[in-house]
Amino acid sequence: MSAPLHKPRPAGPGRALPDTQQGMRRRNLARVMHTVSAEGPLSRAAVASRIGLTRAAVSTLVDELIRSGLLEELGPERPGRVGRPGSALAVSGHGPAGIGAEVGVDHLSVCAVDLRGQVRARAVRHVPNRDRPAEPVLRELTELIHRVAAEAEGEGLWPAGLAVAVPGLVARDARTVVRAPNLGWLDTDLGHLLPARFPLTVANEANFGALAELWLGEDTPRDFLHVSAKIGIGAAVVVDGRLLHGTRGFAGELGHVPVWPDGPACACGGRGCLEQYAGEEAVLRAAGLDGGEDRVGLLAGRAEQDDAGVRRALHDAGTALGIALTGAVNLLDPESVVLGGALSGLAPWLLPSLRSELARRTAGPACPVSVSTLGPEGPLLGAAHSVIRGVLDDPAAVAERA
Repeated sequence: MSAPLHKPRPAGPGRALPDTQQGMRRRNLARVMHTVSAEGPLSRAAVASRIGLTRAAVSTLVDELIRSGLLEELGPERPGRVGRPGSALAVSGHGPAGIGAEVGVDHLSVCAVDLRGQVRARAVRHVPNRDRPAEPVLRELTELIHRVAAEAEGEGLWPAGLAVAVPGLVARDARTVVRAPNLGWLDTDLGHLLPARFPLTVANEANFGALAELWLGEDTPRDFLHVSAKIGIGAAVVVDGRLLHGTRGFAGELGHVPVWPDGPACACGGRGCLEQYAGEEAVLRAAGLDGGEDRVGLLAGRAEQDDAGVRRALHDAGTALGIALTGAVNLLDPESVVLGGALSGLAPWLLPSLRSELARRTAGPACPVSVSTLGPEGPLLGAAHSVIRGVLDDPAAVAERA
């Protein structure tokens, strides 16, 4: 079995459960699931050793998780160990699946991820969504969701929930898009427009991108600022392994930080916002290009061919990013900045001016800037994995819904 994709985390659920016998049982089920997910395959004895419970207690919990379809036995552990070999446990490859979806300005995408972190089904549709009413957009998204869910179910999985990434501000109810300037949506309750059969979570795409980086990235610190971009630019702040949401849940709107206050008008109603200098469309305009379906590929290809106009546009975009990030870095003092989304594909030409501007303007030592290996897949994967994390955090609740 390949190494699990879920990084180790402190054992136990992510949200408090009642301090009762039933609550203790649920917490211990979560501890077992997190341990096997992070370190498995493991024997019952190994799980007991790691979480500090007796073998008998762990065996009872494991049996319950196996009956629920959340864990499975792979057979005897490999030889060479002292004593009687135990049966190796792993998270199930035929149990719950997380359905992740993304609404982009120019695309819709959906995927299903199993408990082992493997993508088992995927669907993408390239479609212009700018200024389209939410109803037809979400009808198309629903078609893709049903297609992916059916494919996952055909492989023995069952959808445990749906998480949707959107390029806009999302209320704390985790279902209402308060404002998405690049879509033209205001106060849109996605819960009324998406399939009711799935427990639903809606969040800003940058937040899901940051969570994907935290859970799936390589050597990602627990304190970082994640910046992602396509047509718009978003950011998410992770502090001690948790997202910083802000009072209303709107933290991280880096794309609408003014870089030059008297600059061009922005869809948000402001002027001179970062998006007007470092978003995909802004860079294309500055380079004198029309774009197409693969804007990043076009820009990267021209930059590799030493197109002076494209390189200048990317240099200027990096400078604008550096200016906008300076305020965030000075205010928050993150361990690092991670570039994700479309920015990751343009990093070779953005980073020199970005790092230079950030070093010149930051009060303390220069903040390291790295590039995500997840690229534009980050928000979609983060959405799907957020459902899986919910299963690990409270497996008893998920088993009850199965």
